[in-house]
Amino acid sequence: MIQDTSTPGAASPAAPGGARRGRRRKEYVAGGRPLWLLSPTLALLVLVIGVPFLIGTYISFFELDQYNLRNWVTAPFVGLKNYADSLNAALLLHSIWVSLAFAVLTTAFSAPIGFLAALAVNTRFRGRGLVRSLFLVPYVLPSFVTATVWRFILRPDGVFNKVLGLHNMQWLIGTNSFWALVLVDIWAAWPFVYMMTLAGLQAIPDELYEAADVDGVTWVKKIVYMVVPQIRHQLLLGLLLSTLNHFNNFTLPFVLFGTPAPNDVLTLQVNIYQTSFQYFRFGLGSAMSVASLILTLIPAFIYLKASRLTAAPGEE
Repeated sequence: MIQDTSTPGAASPAAPGGARRGRRRKEYVAGGRPLWLLSPTLALLVLVIGVPFLIGTYISFFELDQYNLRNWVTAPFVGLKNYADSLNAALLLHSIWVSLAFAVLTTAFSAPIGFLAALAVNTRFRGRGLVRSLFLVPYVLPSFVTATVWRFILRPDGVFNKVLGLHNMQWLIGTNSFWALVLVDIWAAWPFVYMMTLAGLQAIPDELYEAADVDGVTWVKKIVYMVVPQIRHQLLLGLLLSTLNHFNNFTLPFVLFGTPAPNDVLTLQVNIYQTSFQYFRFGLGSAMSVASLILTLIPAFIYLKASRLTAAPGEE
């Protein structure tokens, strides 16, 4: 007599075909939703980002200008000549320096403002929701609206000079134009750091604040030894994204100063626009665009590598 040694209620071994179907189901399902639902978004990203990037990279290897634009497929192949010309161009190096200085200074000034604003509205008080909404107004305004309004404010007879008691000070031309650009972008960009910091502050449990109050920890020590270590990842990510956004900002300097832009505010993105659509050197402009992409990918890659190195084993 053959005895049944299987445990009552135990599931029978799955067939090989069923195991393959289970693995296939795991491959195509994430979070309980089939991954094919992402196909419209992926197709849109490929169409809007991938295809123009490939075309721009292709054009960067050809001598394309206004004379052969109609037949751009048959433009003369020049290899890396456009990249060599862009590296040898003094204006390109100047534009990279202007964009880098502009991005670093704007982030350096806007980060403390956003951090302090987040601390101010982190505690409960009457009207906190209204204050939080008002803090977001400079950020939600379109860049061309911000630039247009500030262009009137910074005129020689504008409000800015009248408030400071200055007489016909030029802010849109000359050496002062760079500081005008930094000032306007600080006003428009600090709410981004504010949002990133506030999101991190909301994740800190109230028990930590209560324990610090019981121990008699001062307000400054709370920020330095408790708040900053808790939200350091959000802060670093916010600073990185803010710096890259300033570095790639095109609308604000383009609308604020027009083209051709003064050399003091000739950022890399404006220089690429002028090279491509005013001087009609599309091949050179494409090479400069690829170089700009590489420059922005370097700090992002460094941040990702640093994040993986500092992450705990269970967080990877």
